[in-house]
Amino acid sequence: MTQKIRFTKMHGAGNDYIYVDTSLYNIKDPAAAAIAWSDRHTGIGSDGLVLIGRSPIPEADFTMRIFNADGSEAMMCGNASRCIGKYLYEKGLTDKTEIRLLTLSGIKLLFLHIVNGIVESVTVDMGKPVFDNEEQFLPLKGVGGSEGNSLFVSMGNPHYVIFVGDAEHSDVTLRGSRLEHHAAFPALQHRICRNAS
Repeated sequence: MTQKIRFTKMHGAGNDYIYVDTSLYNIKDPAAAAIAWSDRHTGIGSDGLVLIGRSPIPEADFTMRIFNADGSEAMMCGNASRCIGKYLYEKGLTDKTEIRLLTLSGIKLLFLHIVNGIVESVTVDMGKPVFDNEEQFLPLKGVGGSEGNSLFVSMGNPHYVIFVGDAEHSDVTLRGSRLEHHAAFPALQHRICRNAS
């Protein structure tokens, strides 16, 4: 039997996701759903699937699980978290303007900025960046350019940052393909993003 599921499509700074309230719908295989629904030709089209739920612990208000378009589960996402804040408030699921969101990398605080009953923006307290995971910080020769212009940083989810002189003309595809299967990323979601800001 086919189940109809209501979803919301939102984006934060270009990261577009499909959002589903799991208090209304049980997604039995979220990894498979993320792959099928995220396909931009045969599905809804998105960077992934975000499941919003009620928190099982009193320290948090709601939960977030995020599945990338390839079905892998991410620890968290700042842009998706901001969209969740807007979703929760404008759907009437909370009247709080400070929301404690439980993610795989801990509880993140969302601060909602409301104007005339509409969430105009959301700020996320991502915590302090972590730079010193020595086990993972292996040399990445040939992918980041000269040594010293790239680094690992975790904001609850791992990133590899490459500093370049001109982001618009940097070969993201080439560097991304070299990084995708590198030994320094054994258990990470390999998501290559360009941030020109």
